Amino acid sequence: MSVRHVLLAALLSLVTMPLRPLAAQRPAVAAVAAARAVRVVRVVVASAPYQAPLSARGGWALRDAWGRVHASGDGAPGWRIERRNRRLRAVSPDGARATAWSDEPFTLSASDESALLTWEKRRYRGVFQFVATDTAILVVNRLELEAYLRGVVPLELGSRLPNDSAAVQAQAIAARSYAVVRRQEALARAFDLSAAASDQVYGGVDAETAVADAAIAATAGLVLVSAGRVVRAPYHSTCGGQTAAPSEVWRGARDEAYLRGVSDRIPGSDRAWCDISPRFRWERTLDRAALDEAVARYVQAQPGAAALAGGGVRGARVEQSTPSGRVSVLTLDTGAGALSIARNDIRYVLRGASGEIVYSTYFSLEPVVGRDGRLMQLTLHGRGNGHGVGMCQWGAIGRARAGHDVRTILAAYYPGTHLTLLP
Repeated sequence: MSVRHVLLAALLSLVTMPLRPLAAQRPAVAAVAAARAVRVVRVVVASAPYQAPLSARGGWALRDAWGRVHASGDGAPGWRIERRNRRLRAVSPDGARATAWSDEPFTLSASDESALLTWEKRRYRGVFQFVATDTAILVVNRLELEAYLRGVVPLELGSRLPNDSAAVQAQAIAARSYAVVRRQEALARAFDLSAAASDQVYGGVDAETAVADAAIAATAGLVLVSAGRVVRAPYHSTCGGQTAAPSEVWRGARDEAYLRGVSDRIPGSDRAWCDISPRFRWERTLDRAALDEAVARYVQAQPGAAALAGGGVRGARVEQSTPSGRVSVLTLDTGAGALSIARNDIRYVLRGASGEIVYSTYFSLEPVVGRDGRLMQLTLHGRGNGHGVGMCQWGAIGRARAGHDVRTILAAYYPGTHLTLLP
C-alpha cells in the first residue's frame, strides 16, 4: 500500500539484456528527464502533537536548517523537539538548554554508517527531519531510494524464499517506480511518501530481509517507463484470476493502455497463477445488524444520503458489473429508498464487525430474506484481495515458482511499458 500504475510489450527488446550489468547502459534522456533528483526520498514515519523525542543507536548529531550542530553524542540523545504553532525548537534532557524557536526543520543524523536512528524502537537508515505543521511535528526519514526499498519490499510482498526471487525483483521495480513518481509530485511539500498503506508500507531496518536485499541490488535503479515518463506501478495481493483497469476501481481514474485488465489464467488450464493465495476464494457473511450499521456509517459520511438511514436494509443487488467481473455498483434497498455504492467504496462500506474491509469487489451475492421482508443476512462469495489493478503479487509469486523471469512477470501485468535505468 498502500497504490497505482504501469508495464509489457517493449520488454521484448530487453530480453537479452542481463539484469545486473546495467551500469554501462544509460537510459534515454527523455524517459527520465524529470527523475534526476529522486535518489533520495523523504518518508513520514510518524507524527507527534507537541513533542518528539530524539533517539539513536551509536553516534549522532542534531543540526538546524543552516547546518549548525546544537548537540551531539553517542547513544540515547535525550534531547527533544518541541512545537509551538508552526515553529520548532530543540530542548536538552534537563530542560536547561534550548535553541531559539525556528520556522525551519531540525535534522538528526547518525555519525557513521554503523549508527542508526530509532523511533519507537524501530531502526532507520538515513536522517530524521522534524517538520512543523499546524497540528503536529512530522518525523520524516530522509534516505537513499535503494535503502528505502529495503524497508518496503518485504512488507509489501511478505517474507519470501529464494525461489520466489523473480517476483521479489518485480516488486522492487514496481515499488521503485511508484516512489519515483511520488517524489516528482512532491513539489514544495516537506515529504514525498508516508510509511503507511496509503503509499507503500515501510518499516525501516527491522523489515529488511536477505532475499529482498538481493532482489533490490539485482534491479538497482530500474524503473518502468511509458511515453517518456516513469509511471506508477500499482499492485495488489490477489487478482482472483483477472486484473482490473483503473476506471473499474477508482472514481475519476483514467485508463492507460499499459494498465488494462489482463487474465491471470495459466495457459492450457482452468487455474490462475494466483490460486495459491489464501484469499483466492473467500466468503463473508453480514447479518442484519451489521448491514444496518454499515448503512448508518455510510450515510453519516454522506449527508445527502441521510434520509436513507431509516427502515433497515431490505434487499441487496449488484446493479452494475465491470468488464473484469467486479461489482461496479451495489444497491442496498432500505425502508427509505435505494442506496447505491460504487466501485472500491463498497469494500469500505461493508466492513466486518472488527472493522476489516471487504477483500475485493470481485464477488457475487447470496441474500437471505426473512418473513418480514427484510434482509436477514447477506453472504459475499468472493475472489481476490485488493483493488485488482496492476501487478497481482500472488500471481507474480506463482509465475516465479514456474520459472518465469522478472521481465516476463512484469510484461504480464503492465502491458506496453519498458524498463530503463535511472541516471
